[in-house]
Amino acid sequence: GPYNYNEVFKIDVNFNYNTDGYEGDTAEDRKSQDGSETMPFIDESPTMSPHLCARGQDGEAVSPTRPEGLIVCVSVFQGGIEKGLEMKKLVLSGFLASEGIYINQLEALLLPMKPLKATATTSKPVLTMEQIDTIFFMIQDIFEIHKEFYDALSPNIQQWDEKVTVGHLFQKLASQLGVYKAFVDNYKVAVETAEKCSQANSQFQKISEVRYFMTYDDSINNSLMFVFAALLYKPIDRVTRSTLVLHDLLKHTPKDHPDFTLLQDALRISQNFLSSINEEIDPRRTAVTTPKGEVRQLVKDGFLVEVSEGSRKLRHVFLFTDLLLCAKMKKTAVGRHQQYECKWYIPLADLSFQTLDDSDSLPHVQTLPEHEIEEMKIKISSIKSEIQKEKKAQKAQSRNVDRLRKKMNEQESCLLLHSPTIPFRIHNKHGKSYLFLLSSDYERSEWRESIQKLQKKDLQACVLSSVELQVLTGSCFKLRTVHNIPVTSNKDDDESPGLYGFLHVIVHKATGFKESANLYCTLEVDSFGYFVSKAKTRVFRDTTEPRWNEEFEIELEGSQCLRILCYEKCYDKSKLNKDDNEIVDKIMGKGQVQLDPQTVQSKNWHMDVIEMNGIKVEFSMKFTSRDLSLKRTPSKKQSGVFGVKISVVTKRERSKVPYIVRQCIEEVEKRGIDEVGIYRISGVATDIQALKAAFDANTKDILVMLSDMDINAIAGTLKLYFRELPEPLLTDRLYPAFMEGIALSDPAAKENCMMHLLRSLPDPNLITFLTLLEHLKRVAEKEPVNKMSLHNLATVFGPTLLRPSESEISKAHITLASDIWSHDVMAQVQVLLYYLQHPPISFAELKKNTLYFSTDV
Repeated sequence: GPYNYNEVFKIDVNFNYNTDGYEGDTAEDRKSQDGSETMPFIDESPTMSPHLCARGQDGEAVSPTRPEGLIVCVSVFQGGIEKGLEMKKLVLSGFLASEGIYINQLEALLLPMKPLKATATTSKPVLTMEQIDTIFFMIQDIFEIHKEFYDALSPNIQQWDEKVTVGHLFQKLASQLGVYKAFVDNYKVAVETAEKCSQANSQFQKISEVRYFMTYDDSINNSLMFVFAALLYKPIDRVTRSTLVLHDLLKHTPKDHPDFTLLQDALRISQNFLSSINEEIDPRRTAVTTPKGEVRQLVKDGFLVEVSEGSRKLRHVFLFTDLLLCAKMKKTAVGRHQQYECKWYIPLADLSFQTLDDSDSLPHVQTLPEHEIEEMKIKISSIKSEIQKEKKAQKAQSRNVDRLRKKMNEQESCLLLHSPTIPFRIHNKHGKSYLFLLSSDYERSEWRESIQKLQKKDLQACVLSSVELQVLTGSCFKLRTVHNIPVTSNKDDDESPGLYGFLHVIVHKATGFKESANLYCTLEVDSFGYFVSKAKTRVFRDTTEPRWNEEFEIELEGSQCLRILCYEKCYDKSKLNKDDNEIVDKIMGKGQVQLDPQTVQSKNWHMDVIEMNGIKVEFSMKFTSRDLSLKRTPSKKQSGVFGVKISVVTKRERSKVPYIVRQCIEEVEKRGIDEVGIYRISGVATDIQALKAAFDANTKDILVMLSDMDINAIAGTLKLYFRELPEPLLTDRLYPAFMEGIALSDPAAKENCMMHLLRSLPDPNLITFLTLLEHLKRVAEKEPVNKMSLHNLATVFGPTLLRPSESEISKAHITLASDIWSHDVMAQVQVLLYYLQHPPISFAELKKNTLYFSTDV
C-alpha cells in the first residue's frame, strides 16, 4: 500500500507518560507466542519502544551487551528521597539498555554502507555515491552522538550514588538535535531512493542483504535481515523516546539536585524540536475533498480476521454504500488519533461471493490446535480472577491491575485472531479473491445480507485515486461504529461480566414458513468476546411447522447473549463443499435475546419467542450457576447407578467396572470414534435424561436404546455418570495428594508418587479408571479424524474425575464464578493428562510393584 510520509512524522508532544514505556527490550519481548524468535514487530508510531533487534550472521537476534550491574534491584527505602533516586537509577538503567539496542540498530543500518561505497568508485557501481549519501544521510553522525552518550552514561550507572549527575549528558544530547532535523528533512527522499534502488537493482538487495518493504506485514522470509524503512525510521522514534525519559527522570529528581535544571533544559529543547517538526509537516497535510455530488455513507463496520498469505491478520472492515474497504489500524501512541491504512477495497458493483468449485482448493490457513485455544481461555480466566482479587484488595495499586489487563488483552487478542474458522469469501470480478474467517455463521450472514441489499441499487463501479482513497481511509476513524476490538479489557468495569454456568434451553417449535422444508436450528452464545455455535437440533423433515422439543445444556463463559439461527438443510450433494466449515444450508431466519441475569436466574423455566423474517421460534430457558451445577449430590435411591457410590454398584452387579461405563464405552468405540468432537459436543439433554432413567431402572431394552441413540448423547451420559458420583472417581481422600504429586518437578519422584496414588485407590475405582484411560487413548488415536487430542480429552474428563465433592469444596470455598478455569481445574486436567500420556498401566503390574513404592500418602 502507498506509504504516507506526512503521516509518519506526526509526532506526539503530549505523551502519555508512564515508566513502562522504555524499559530495554527483554528477551521475552522478542519471543513470539510459540517461543521461537520472530522478526521483531516494527511499529510505525513514534512513541513506541523500538522493538527491533538486528540479526547476526547466523540469524540470531543480537541485543546489545548490557553493562555489568545494570539490572537493579529496588530496595524500598523508608525515606522518599532515597527511593526517588533509586527509581531514577532504574529509569536510567532501562533507558541505557534501550540506548544500546538503538546503537545496534544504527550499526545495522550502516552495515551495507561500506561495501556499497567500495563499489561506487569501480567501473560497475551498485549505487552512485550520490545515492549512497542520500540513503545513509546523517546516520553516521547520529550513531557517533549516541555512542558517545552511551559510553559516558554507562559508568555513571555502574558507580551509582545519589550525587551522580547525568543532566549535562542529556543536555548535550538535546543540543545535537540539529542533526536529527537534517535527517528528518531528508527522510522522505532517503526512503524513496532506497525503494527505487532496490527495485531497479537486484545487486543492491544482495550486497546490503536488505530488502525494502513498503508495508511491514508482508511475510518476512529467508534472507531478509532488516526491514530497511523501519530501521530508517528509528532515529525519529528515538527523540520521542528520550523526551519521555526526561519526564520520568525529572519526576524522580529532587528540585535541589544539580541535575534538575539541566534535565529541565534538555526537556525544553527536545519538546521544542518535536513541536517544530510537527508544525513544518502540518501545512503539507491539506485535506482533499472528493468529487462533488457523491454521497458515500458508512453502512456497517467491524473487526474481521483476514487470511493473507496463509497467516491471520486482524482487519477493520468498512462497508460503504458503494464499496467495501478493508483497513488495518496503524499503531499510534496512547491518546493520539488512531489512523487506518487501507489494505484493499472492492467496489460493490464488482463484488461477488465466491463459493468453492471443485477446481478451487482452500488456501492453507494456520490453525492452532484446540488445546492451545483452551489454554488461552484458561489463562484469560485466571487473569480475570486475579484482577478481581486485586480490585477487592483495594490496594490502589492500579499498576498491578494495568499490568494484568495488558496481559489479558494480549491473550484475548490472540484468541480472537486464532479461534474463527468459518470462511467468508469475497471475490472481485477482476480476479482477486479475499478470505475472511468468522467465528459465527450469524455474523457471516449479516455481512452477506448487508452487501446484497446495497447491490440491489444501480451501482457504478468506482475507481479511487490514491488521494481519494487516503481521504476515505482517513474518514473511517470518525465514521466507525465499532471502536474497539471485542475483548473484555476494552469493556467498562460497570458492564455486566456476563453469566458463568449452564444455560438449559428447550427449542420447542417454529412457525411461519411459506412452504415445507427440512428445518433445523443452531444456538450460539458469546464467549470471550466472540460468538460460538454450541448446539444444533435434529433436522425436522418436510414440514412447515417443525416441533423439535429438544433440550440442550450450554456452558456459559461470561455470556450475555443467546442467538438462534434457523436453517433449511441442503441435501443436494452437488452443492456441498469440500471445505467442511462452509455451511451451505440456507439461513431462513436469525435472531437473538439478551441473557438478562435477573430473568434467567430465577429457578423456573422462562418461555420466549424470537421473531425472524416472519418466522417465529418458541423456546424456553433457565440458568444454573456453576457452583450449583458442579455439586456432587448423592442419590436418595440407592437402587440406581447415578449418584451411587461406585463400590455399591459394582458389588450389586458383581462386576469390576460398572455396567453403564462398559456399555457406553463399547457403543462409543463402535460408532463414535470417528465423530468430530466426540465428548466435547454436548448431546441432547432429553436423550441423556432418558438414558439416565433407563440405566437407573435397569430396563431390559437398554441395549436397543443405546444402538438407536445419537452417539453424543451416549458420550454425554458417560460424562454425567462420573460427574454425579457422590465422590470423585479418584476420591476425596487422595485429592490433595494428586495435587501435590502433579506439581513435583523431578520426573522420577513424580512417577513414583503418581503410581503409588493409583495403587492407593479402591479396586473398583482403579479398574474403572484404567478401563476409561485405555478407552480415551483409543479415541485420541483417531485425532486426525475426530479432532480430539489427549489434551482435549483431559480437559473434558479431568475435572469430572477429580473435582472434590461438595463438603470438600466448601472447605476450600470457591469464590468466583469465573474460577471455572482456576488453578485447581488446570491441575485436574494435568493429572489426567499425565496418565493419558503414560505408557500402558496394568492393574496386575501396579499391585505387584508395591515394594517399589515406599512413600506413604
